[in-house]
Amino acid sequence: MDKELVLIKLESLRRCIARLREKTPSSALVLAGDYDLQDILTVNLERAVQICVDIGLHIISESEIQAPATMGEVFRALCKLLIIDQNLAERMVKAVGFRNTAVHAYQDIDWDIVFVIITTRLKDFEQFAHFILKRLL
Repeated sequence: MDKELVLIKLESLRRCIARLREKTPSSALVLAGDYDLQDILTVNLERAVQICVDIGLHIISESEIQAPATMGEVFRALCKLLIIDQNLAERMVKAVGFRNTAVHAYQDIDWDIVFVIITTRLKDFEQFAHFILKRLL
């Protein structure tokens, strides 16, 4: 495994999380009315998910497990490899679902859900990073 590559990606993930926290509005109502904020938050959530998928694929590529067919399956494969736990794997699969909606059906985004994600689920990305760092050391 290219540890330097993984560390660079983890730093990018850290920056996305920091940006999300920095830009978290006071309410879902504020978010719903601020198009610039919507873009900033959505792009950083998409990036965070993509970075986690990229890290997962990098790790899986050096295992005996077959390459996952979907982004969500990356996290289930990491669970099979005992790198992340089942709970986190399922939460990350849901994050992929949000990412897919944001990329393919942006007009269907529910800003109340985005507000919940950025105020309660950023710890999932931090937990993912923690598990990956544990693996590196």
